[in-house]
Amino acid sequence: MFYRPEDGHGLPHNPFNAIVTPRPIGWISTRGADGSENLAPYSFFNAVAYVPPQVMFASTGSKDDRGDTKDSVANIRDTGVFCINIVEYAMRDVMNQTSGPWPKETDEFDLAAIDRAECETIACSRVAAAPANLECRLTQIVKLEGEANFAVFGEVVGVHMRDDCMKDGLFDVLSFNPLTRLGYRDYSVVREVFSLKRPGE
Repeated sequence: MFYRPEDGHGLPHNPFNAIVTPRPIGWISTRGADGSENLAPYSFFNAVAYVPPQVMFASTGSKDDRGDTKDSVANIRDTGVFCINIVEYAMRDVMNQTSGPWPKETDEFDLAAIDRAECETIACSRVAAAPANLECRLTQIVKLEGEANFAVFGEVVGVHMRDDCMKDGLFDVLSFNPLTRLGYRDYSVVREVFSLKRPGE
């Protein structure tokens, strides 16, 4: 099968998200200039550089009460900081609860009964029980092609790792099983790893 996105795919559901899989989930916590807090998952998320460590996530879509974007991007525009919370399989249901199109005054930490902790280097809350948290300072917001598409880039200025996820000096993903996003309404979970050496190593 071949199709041009501009012509449509003719399938019951768009296959694009099912092709680009699995995708890590960035559970983004932000604090508005007014002190309100927001927590929402984004599957267009990844690490993009080592030195200094940098991450990005993309927000696609908007809410009537936020104009051209969603709560996360609006808060980051105002404050210049955000936190990436890593999602484990055990948190799948509470993560999903925070994905709804809630009004901007909704605090998803309270909505889903998620314990929060204050970040160390930025003025923002983080998911206290997450396997890891990346405290980030905004570097740039890039407007992408299409309506309400924004890529947010940030430098990681603080890293939290849960003690039980550390094994022999390594961050062990099998100790918490990362949740990943697939297409449609599908998710997957990392339960197995293997290693490969690069040529020349």
